[in-house]
Amino acid sequence: MNKEKIWLSSPHMGRTELEYINAAFDDNWIAPLGPNVNGFEEDIKSYLNSNGSGKIEVAALSSGTAALHLALILLGVQRGDEVICQSMTFAASANPIMYLGATPVFVDSERATLNICPKQLELAIQDRISQGKKPKAIIAVHLYGTPYKVDEIAEISAKYDIPVVEDSAEALGSTYKGRNCGTFGKYSILSFNGNKIITSSGGGALVTRSLEEKQKAVFLATQARDDAPHYQHSQVGYNYRLSNISAGIGRGQMEVLIERVAARREMFHFYVNLFDSIEGVEVHKEPTNDFYSNHWLTVIEVEESKTNGISREDLRLSLEAENIESRPLWKPMHMQPVFEGYPFYGTGLAEDIFKKGLCLPSGSNLSDNDRDRIKNAILDCLKK
Repeated sequence: MNKEKIWLSSPHMGRTELEYINAAFDDNWIAPLGPNVNGFEEDIKSYLNSNGSGKIEVAALSSGTAALHLALILLGVQRGDEVICQSMTFAASANPIMYLGATPVFVDSERATLNICPKQLELAIQDRISQGKKPKAIIAVHLYGTPYKVDEIAEISAKYDIPVVEDSAEALGSTYKGRNCGTFGKYSILSFNGNKIITSSGGGALVTRSLEEKQKAVFLATQARDDAPHYQHSQVGYNYRLSNISAGIGRGQMEVLIERVAARREMFHFYVNLFDSIEGVEVHKEPTNDFYSNHWLTVIEVEESKTNGISREDLRLSLEAENIESRPLWKPMHMQPVFEGYPFYGTGLAEDIFKKGLCLPSGSNLSDNDRDRIKNAILDCLKK
């Protein structure tokens, strides 16, 4: 008998998404913009400000990648400029640098959070400046929901006057020192892709520090149409706004965000308990109480010298044989063929983590039966 697929991170609908969508149909707001877009932006803004994060504005966009692209444009990144980017991340963090004809400079991870290493970051900045190539921005990522070392990165940013673009695509619901991720950078980005904590069936958002900056982003995201009775364009624009229908899904999802984070964290604790007495498998945890992760995906590292030769890949394939999806960690950008030859600063930590790391099923909609299947598959593999 075929076993039902257990996904790594599947969409999990709430209770009211259809109400917002039906309202859009009833009022004929099928065009790209409408009340759901405005409401979704306000919902996100209200949530991010819930713990005193300060003045922010939110522009709902078609993807987190679009948000990152616009953030770099607003920072004035142009062809020939350099932008520092965390190496261990999804390609969407780095691709917008290439869209603009700029050069990515990749920086290694540090052990505590798996995120951008402050020491290597400063070395990279000093070296680029010594070559007359001061970077225009730093893209720092909250990987798998664990905040990067916010204070240390902010200190370096201020020291060298290089703004941070905070990639919070995986970290909605995470906090650092009680403050919401998505509010730390000069610009911050969110993602509502189908596999994220909440989804708008695709989509993202750009978080700015002023209404003026939001308006600039929205102008660029709506084809940069000038204020004229006819269609007139004085600069290149983009078709990056979120649709009113998708925003309706997002509004319903925002209503269950806290529940979704709680469920992901419950899955994380399930894995902590599962591997507690198993030698050679480490569950990645928050380093201190300053860090609060939504645990979008639970990450483990498998040390095969301590597991009788069982590797990360052995475990992945064993899960796959039981129709359970798992996935290696993001392959670092400096190891990707498309970015071959670009500068990299580090000690090889990200490469080592990539070889040993595995993301386990972490969805908020996993059942007790799913957990039993996952547990049995993992234990059966490790017992071999």
